[in-house]
Amino acid sequence: MIDSKNRATAASAAGSPASPRVTFSQELRDLAAEFAERPVRVGEILDATKGRGFHLLLVLIALPFLTPIPLPGFSVPFGLVVAVIGARMALGQRPWLPKKLLSRELPPGFLLKVLAATGRVLKILERFLRPRLLFLHEQVLYRRLAGALIALSGLYLVLPLPVPFSNGLPAWTVLLLSAAALERDGLCFIAGCAMFLVATAFFVLLAVGGAQTWDYLRQAIMGA
Repeated sequence: MIDSKNRATAASAAGSPASPRVTFSQELRDLAAEFAERPVRVGEILDATKGRGFHLLLVLIALPFLTPIPLPGFSVPFGLVVAVIGARMALGQRPWLPKKLLSRELPPGFLLKVLAATGRVLKILERFLRPRLLFLHEQVLYRRLAGALIALSGLYLVLPLPVPFSNGLPAWTVLLLSAAALERDGLCFIAGCAMFLVATAFFVLLAVGGAQTWDYLRQAIMGA
């Protein structure tokens, strides 16, 4: 009699549908709705994302900068936030932010506008993301590498360059690496590393081109 009851219980459990996994885009939408009517500080966002922590915050920070058009006024403070978080991850320390950065205030409705503008990107990412190549997240070396690349991408964002893609390429690096950590997707981690190489090559070429242009202008002025 007991065995039959146990079998019935097991069958009932097997037949019951599994609870759907909450995607990070849904978490972001819930977060945006929570702060839709009033200004919100970075510290409040961080407190509200405690279920997923700093990686979800990094995804949220990266979203406004994905377009080719740079946003120097916003990229400097948020680049600092990304750099500090990434540096502490690279050192194996618990992420932390100074009070000045935590008190940085965003206008009402800012999060909703960001999500509305980047909703298609999030949908594409969520179709692509799934747990795979798990050793890339289980080993400390790769987690620290991701932190270092995120920190350097934050420093790229800090550069106040009015040049197309100067915000977009490092923001894509941060987005891919953070989304990879959230969903334990090793392939997305590799894509984030590749995007970092593209961003670094872009800034190196920009620096070389700027130096050559400066030399040309200097020679032209001195020759005149």
